[in-house]
Parts: sequence; C-alpha cells; structure tokens
Amino acid sequence: MRNLQIENRKIIHIDMDAFFASVEQRDNPDLRGKPIAVGGGGKRGVTTTASYEARKFGVGSAMPGYKVRELCPQIIFVPPRFEVYKEVSIKIREIFARYTDLIEPLSFDEAFLDVTENKVNEPIATDLAMRIKNDIKNETQLSCSAGVSYCKFIAKIASDMNKPDGLTVIKPSQAIVFLEQLEVKKFFGVGKVTERKMEAMGIHTGADLKKYSKLDLAQKFGKTGSFFYDIVRGIDNRPVKAERVRKSLGIEQTLENDLEEHHEIIEVLDKIIEGFYARLLKADNFGRTITLKLKNKDFKTITRSRSEDYYIMQKDKIREIAYQLLEQAFNDFDALRLIGLTASKLQSEEEEDGQISLF
Repeated sequence: MRNLQIENRKIIHIDMDAFFASVEQRDNPDLRGKPIAVGGGGKRGVTTTASYEARKFGVGSAMPGYKVRELCPQIIFVPPRFEVYKEVSIKIREIFARYTDLIEPLSFDEAFLDVTENKVNEPIATDLAMRIKNDIKNETQLSCSAGVSYCKFIAKIASDMNKPDGLTVIKPSQAIVFLEQLEVKKFFGVGKVTERKMEAMGIHTGADLKKYSKLDLAQKFGKTGSFFYDIVRGIDNRPVKAERVRKSLGIEQTLENDLEEHHEIIEVLDKIIEGFYARLLKADNFGRTITLKLKNKDFKTITRSRSEDYYIMQKDKIREIAYQLLEQAFNDFDALRLIGLTASKLQSEEEEDGQISLF
C-alpha cells in the first residue's frame, strides 16, 4: 500500500569520498595522486581508509597491512589523525545545519539529512544536494557523494553509485524498478554471510528477493528478513533522527606482536587507559560500566566487565578496574593480540556508537 506522505519526503545521504585519505592528501601535497592507506602498515595493522589511487589495486578498508602491501607494493601508509578528522567532520555538520536541523550522523564522514522542509526554502532536493556538495568542496577542499530519494535505504545506496563526487537521484516512481534490478549484495545490511545464504536460495537481485514471502525471509534471516521483504518493495518508513543514542565509548589496539608477559601487557594497557580517559574527557561522557576486551592469538574474544552505581569519572578508578578485569581474565589466554576498553551506561546520549581503533 502506497504511503504518499512517506513518498513525499526528501532525504539526502551525504558520504565523504575516502574521507581520512582525502584529508591526508589535502594536507600533504606530496601524497596527492599517490596510493595511500590510513592505518597501520605493520603485520597487525589495519587500514581504515584507502585513497582512490590505492583502490584501483583492490585495497579497501579494514584490510590487514600485509595484504595491502601484497596488492599494492608502492602503497604509502599514513598514521591516522582522528582529532583532525573530527574537526573537519564538525565543519561539515555545520554546513548541513545551514539547510536543515534534521541531521542523523552515522559516523565522521556520512549523514542523513531530511530536507523535506528546509531553512532555505529550496523545493528541489537535487539542487539542495548540489549546494551542499559545493559548500563542502569550497570550504574544506574535499569532495563528497550524495544520494537523494524519499527514504533512507535508497538514499544510502544511491550515494555509493557514482563515487567519487557523485550525485544520484532515485525518485519514488523509479524505486521499484531500481530495487528489482539491484544486486542483493549492494543492499545495505547484506554482508558476506547473508549474501552466501541468499545465493544458495537463488537470490541474486531484488527481483529474486521479491519471490519469497515475509515468513520465508523471517525464518531464514530473522528480523532482517522482514526488513528485506519491505525494502525490496520500496517500503522504508524510518525517519531521519536528529539524535541517536550513543551506547558506548571505547578504544582498542591491535598489537604488533603477541604479548605473553604480564609486565608487557600492563605497559600497553596503561597507554590504552590514557587514550581512553582522554576520549571520555573530550566527549564529557562517562559510564557506569567498564569493559575490558581481549583477543588471544587464536582470535578468541574475551571480555570482562564491572559496573558501579555511579559514573566512573576518575582515571585512577578506571585504571584500578582495568587491572582487576585483566587479572580475572589472565588464566584464559596464553598470548594477546588485541586489547580494548569500553565505557557503557553513559551519562549523556550522543549521536553515534563510538569505537576507535588505535594503530
């Protein structure tokens, strides 16, 4: 059943192009036009973002440093500067706020904007998206891609279709044909495991997906099955939420070498505590639960948590809890390859779930 009120919405999804890498190339002319990867180049390092020059070689995000070097021997690894990216992200959000207050950030580099009613009284969302793109380009020297549609799902897919510096519009009258022809692997929410399940069921496109009932999809994929049933029919009633609940704040570090000795682990943990506390201070957001995350050499994840009936705001208290949690877990591993700390049950509700990896 058609919902004209929903179809009359105008939603823009803005996605910065290779954001971290583009900031590095902007700030360092020697890196421009060259394949770069932001992140660790060591054997335990992980790439956060690759420049488009590197992507031509198959380099992508969340890729181990050694694999990146195999694909692109001339790659240049650049350490991440999260504070700089945050500053640029704030500037970009200030640009968004000139046009609408209905902004739903998803991360540093992407957000949904509901511009159905906007501050400049621009009736054409495509023109508004172009104005936003131009403002970002002129004021940050960075490019972004935009998707425009009546719902969040299609707008997000559209923003990825003509990168970099793209602008793709999918009107309500085009949505059904667009979704039927779309490969399911490009559906937001379809990861590698879900894609393999769908392929085994003969589902390769949206048209294939529409052959299955809501019950069939729910039995195979749980709650997301019902979501897939609706979305392939162009049904996505989710509003753009100006505030999203931040459930946790944390940092983690993948280690260059497996650590076995207690004093070596404590040394790394102390550095993580410093970074963790600095992040809590900067966010002005403390939690009542502290969780220690460990990953052993066999990739098994071990977590230990402690909760208090007050917000844990002192660094010494965080250190005391972290040490106790480590002692509780010490007999459950031989060697560690990752250590992380997270605060949850937070004081204030922020716009995104935050987890930063340290390299």
